[in-house]
Amino acid sequence: MGYRVIDRENYYRKDVFRHFSEDCKCSVSMTARVDVTDLAECSRRTGTKFYLNFLYLLAKVMNSREDYRMGYLWQTDELVCYDVVHPTQYVFHDDTETCTPVYTEYSEDYETFYSNALRDLEEAKKTRAYALDAANHPNWFDASYISWLSYDSLHVELPDGYLHLAPIVNWGRYREENGRLVMPVSVRLNHAVADGYLIANVFRLLQREIDAFAGSR
Repeated sequence: MGYRVIDRENYYRKDVFRHFSEDCKCSVSMTARVDVTDLAECSRRTGTKFYLNFLYLLAKVMNSREDYRMGYLWQTDELVCYDVVHPTQYVFHDDTETCTPVYTEYSEDYETFYSNALRDLEEAKKTRAYALDAANHPNWFDASYISWLSYDSLHVELPDGYLHLAPIVNWGRYREENGRLVMPVSVRLNHAVADGYLIANVFRLLQREIDAFAGSR
């Protein structure tokens, strides 16, 4: 796990960070629909899992910009930028109606990531433990699929006093609208390191990566 300590005096969001980490501690959540028509078709055509293909593209987007790789080390009161962030995905167990967190390392190489993520999922199906280990996984972000509903909005609340800077991303079932498949995606980021522009940019980057990925296969 590598990271770079941010010099807060020269941080381009210095004033914003101070305000939203001291005066007005809060996060920002946004839900928008992403067109996944081509990704769904690509997944069917290649015999791959839509869920894992989307997870790969989401992790790629989260690693594409430093603003999405920020972290806070409370032990040393340091603002840091991680070299890479990895997705924490989840397995739902029908028999217990509970989830197991799954730590999957991000790789820019699609085939490597896909095989590793699939392996991790299969291993997690063997347990019913909620084996969350955030202390040893500081540069992991939450990536959770809400498979039972194509929702319109979602809000994730965290204690205002806790500087949780890692992104929290949820998405639901896609549905057909006007001949296209659209999927609700929700992105939560701490306001100290992100604003509306940066959150909206996640959706724009996702759409670009989806289109490029589907068009190349």
